[in-house]
Amino acid sequence: MFALFVAVGIVALELAALYCAWLAISSARTSQGALGWVIFLLFAPLIAVPLYLFLGHHRFRDYRVARRNSVRVIDRLDDFQAAFRPSSAPAVSPKAFEKVADMGALGGNGMQLMRNGETTFEAIFAAIDQAEHYVLVQFYIFRDDGLGRALKDRLIAAAKRGVSVAFLYDRVGSLRLSQTYLDDLSAAGVKVPTNEEMRGPKTRFQLNFRNHRKTVVVDGKVGFIGGHNVGDEYLGKDPAFGDWRDTHVKLCGPVVMQLQLVFVEDWHWVTDEFLGDTLNWQPEPVPEDMTALIVPTGPADRLETGALMFFAAICAAKERVWIASPYFVPDRDVLSALKFAALNGVDVRLLLPEVIDHRVVWLAAFAYFDEVRFAGVKIYRYKPGFMHQKVFLVDDELAGVGTTNLDNRSFRLNFEAMALFFNKRAARDVEEMLIEDFARADSLVADISAQPWHIRLGAPIARLFAPIL
Repeated sequence: MFALFVAVGIVALELAALYCAWLAISSARTSQGALGWVIFLLFAPLIAVPLYLFLGHHRFRDYRVARRNSVRVIDRLDDFQAAFRPSSAPAVSPKAFEKVADMGALGGNGMQLMRNGETTFEAIFAAIDQAEHYVLVQFYIFRDDGLGRALKDRLIAAAKRGVSVAFLYDRVGSLRLSQTYLDDLSAAGVKVPTNEEMRGPKTRFQLNFRNHRKTVVVDGKVGFIGGHNVGDEYLGKDPAFGDWRDTHVKLCGPVVMQLQLVFVEDWHWVTDEFLGDTLNWQPEPVPEDMTALIVPTGPADRLETGALMFFAAICAAKERVWIASPYFVPDRDVLSALKFAALNGVDVRLLLPEVIDHRVVWLAAFAYFDEVRFAGVKIYRYKPGFMHQKVFLVDDELAGVGTTNLDNRSFRLNFEAMALFFNKRAARDVEEMLIEDFARADSLVADISAQPWHIRLGAPIARLFAPIL
């Protein structure tokens, strides 16, 4: 009898492996990813089937609340987008980025770069303290530490003076956030989705999809987006990471409405509550009059929006494209775009961290370095501490700051957002910032064959996991 149960179990496992392999073939967004899963599933089904159920999905089909399906959101979006179209055409055409974003570039905006955690959270705290009507807060990681408690105190204070506060977090990224932290917010009147209310990974095999966005919107007038999460390490207080290097951007003007829209979509998905009717959708232009656009990307999109955004930026470059990212695990299209740009005489630079936070991803990057360097791409390794910023610069005309890393996870598995500025002054500010960062970095000139043995052996193996890194 025992032998019969074992035989039935083996057959069931093989059938499950075949079914998952078919799902991988029919739904994977890259042939490399599909092939990797098929081989893994067929040759090691006992391990591969459970992993595929949690990590193998490539499309978030149930993210049903999108702009195209929400008449109320579309109406508001069309109303203010028509009124705030740029007065003149930007030098770098925003057309491809607008198609990716499903929104139009808008004029009348201002931006302020914030290059470290202290500056970023001082500005965020000041905006929350001045809030009159509502605060929308979303981060991938919240920690119940010094910074996390300081934010909690300000949100509670805002709620107690009658400000509506909506608090959104990613359950995977904020896995260690204490229930006491959430209960304190709820008790003060902050809207915090409970585990029972939240839709998504707890009831579906979708833990691989993560909301990586970091958004703060106050009264529809000021917004923040960038690389910082809420934790003491983002203030440089973790000795393992050293002087944490990150970039956030403060937004004002009509583009804040687009950032607000992205939060409304995420909140609706998580809670099934539509916040849009209670928010300010009458943007006020500012004298800087920058043309800007929020580009939200994610696995719910019909196109490869994350990769397409980077591909469009690289292809638009005529003189230079500089990219700062903590991770470098590109897909073939973006890899080819980087090489082609460099071969075509464009100054292509990648700024990456020397300090390690995720070893497998760090190792995988070395498997690509020789290939892009041979084409003329310059690699810089930031030295003083961990560099976590997500920034790019195209010529003197286009700058991007947000949450999207240069890797497959950000391209295909995470919900991300970038703020793009089609403006010379914004580009100049980013240029000055990156020049200072390059001065704190070493140029990588050694081939992988000259690297220590653990990199020579580990990099090719780590690259095998590229589709989910």
